[in-house]
Amino acid sequence: MTERIVTADERSEDKEFDRSLRPRQLAEFIGQEAVKANLEILITAAKGRSEPIEHILIAGPPGLGKTTLANIVANEMGVSIRTTSGPAIEHQGALASILTNLEDRDIFFVDEIHRLARPVEESLYPAMEDFKFDFVSGKGAGAQTFRLQLPRFTVIGATTRQGMLSAPLRDRFGAVYPLYFYGSDDLFAIVTRSAQLLRVDVDEAGARVIARRSRGTPRVANRLLRRVRDFAQVRAQGRIDERIALDALAMLEVDELGLDLIDRRILRTIVEKYEGGPVGLETIAVSVSEDPETVEDVYEPFLMQLGFLARTPRGRVATKLAYDHLGLVKAASNDQARLF
Repeated sequence: MTERIVTADERSEDKEFDRSLRPRQLAEFIGQEAVKANLEILITAAKGRSEPIEHILIAGPPGLGKTTLANIVANEMGVSIRTTSGPAIEHQGALASILTNLEDRDIFFVDEIHRLARPVEESLYPAMEDFKFDFVSGKGAGAQTFRLQLPRFTVIGATTRQGMLSAPLRDRFGAVYPLYFYGSDDLFAIVTRSAQLLRVDVDEAGARVIARRSRGTPRVANRLLRRVRDFAQVRAQGRIDERIALDALAMLEVDELGLDLIDRRILRTIVEKYEGGPVGLETIAVSVSEDPETVEDVYEPFLMQLGFLARTPRGRVATKLAYDHLGLVKAASNDQARLF
């Protein structure tokens, strides 16, 4: 079976594609109803008091809408948003430059906030609490400490690893919202909405096939819609029905549960090479030629959601459901996997 590698150009196109489909208002955002309800109250209350909205932390796997929600909050508040990521803020001076250029009630969105350098994180504490920024000018005996007054602003942090945030940083967020994988009905609504925006002709059955295989993730749903659209344009005069969707996803090697080639390689690595586990994350990552963080953040959450993978103190373990899905059986005598 030939592996299909997603190129850098395709990833860039996918990002532009996602941005073009992002809702701009809470009413347009599909799913995550509890989070939306809480955000609506926060936004209404803050606007009523003419105050910046509370600092917000949004946690969850990639592709569930953390960045989209941050931009929606800015739009609903009628303020500007400054976007960056934790690794991009390399030192305190870079943070000071960003914060001093914000306007009153603006939003400072930090993706991957768990990856902030410790000195930068510690400088952010007084900024979040008192809207002040302390910095030291000079070195040694001649060093002087200065305090800058900042505009009232809001930090919205996004993280795929809430457990990696330090307790002092986490405690400074007044609202913490976890995002969860989407159900099939919500994903169907997202696929239908995206198809309308793109003027793609897709019937209900075709949209539901795409939704069911989208790993509970809107970003994946939109990416699959794009790929199926291309297939339909070449093979079916541009119309997506159930048969076209199934054929296109089979060509993309996305199975009925939404597992792709890397998912299956991870499971087969654990089952066939390491007797079902336990096996360490680094070992798995090397075996499938992926970065450990990518395996942990992108692939593991969905495999665990399906019940195919379990974490133990000694490493990752494939479950019986994983064996069943791969068409393997675990021999009782020596725990080796063999084909039915």
